[in-house]
Amino acid sequence: METTFNEEELRKELTIDAKGLGIPSGAADSFIDRTLKATKKAMKNRQIITQNDLKRTVTKELAKYNADFAYVYKNRDKII
Repeated sequence: METTFNEEELRKELTIDAKGLGIPSGAADSFIDRTLKATKKAMKNRQIITQNDLKRTVTKELAKYNADFAYVYKNRDKII
């Protein structure tokens, strides 16, 4: 499934997840900014971006800063 990389939408989703985890807003903003920057760089040369590519890249970057944050994003819409 082909998708487009919508930075604002992704930022909004990540902000909601960070608030749900109780991550302080300053730290969350830093994690999100760094993750989006790395994701943009990784996706820049790709002509087709799949949802799995995007999710894998974002999860990998988030895991560098907060394992719980990465887990929640990776399993978004699967968690009951």
